[in-house]
Amino acid sequence: MSTPDLPLIAPERTALLAMDFQNGIVPLAPDSDALVERVASAVADVRAAGGTIGHVRVAFTEDDWAAVPGTNKSFGAVAAAKMLHDENPASRIDVRLTPRDGDIVVRKIRYGSLSTTDLHEQLRDRGIDTLVLAGISTSGVVLSTLVDTADRDYRVYVLSDGTADPDPEIHRVLLGRVFPSRAHVISTAELRELLRTT
Repeated sequence: MSTPDLPLIAPERTALLAMDFQNGIVPLAPDSDALVERVASAVADVRAAGGTIGHVRVAFTEDDWAAVPGTNKSFGAVAAAKMLHDENPASRIDVRLTPRDGDIVVRKIRYGSLSTTDLHEQLRDRGIDTLVLAGISTSGVVLSTLVDTADRDYRVYVLSDGTADPDPEIHRVLLGRVFPSRAHVISTAELRELLRTT
């Protein structure tokens, strides 16, 4: 496989972010078992190359729910329904992607991975300037994180087969029409090839 138009990945400056792969969200993705297995394989590839793995999960405490204003259309409903409590099994990371020592793990309370966490600071402390995004859903955490990290001048890759959305048409449009202006959209196989050529 050839990836001549893609910039090379320097693993020591790269983090793969596995976002919202948690028990209460994974079942919402089409063909979720295959999705998680592909992401687990990509995680293993990045680890083997010497890159960083970051895990992002969405979970709330009682104080978090109380602090969500009524103006927030999405998360106002989450707070009202008392969804995704931090200690609920639905908020736990899928065991197939269990974090290891040295991984970054953050808990967020909005769509994006950086706006309510210290993830940006942790990445910069490790000298990371390149991100590989995988997550559920394409129109939620992936879109929000991509826009934010692109604005912060990271080089960003999105794994086309490491993301999923309950709406296949939205998934297709984002990957094909929206994301390419901000990121390199690649497959897990292309990621493996890029890591091998460094």
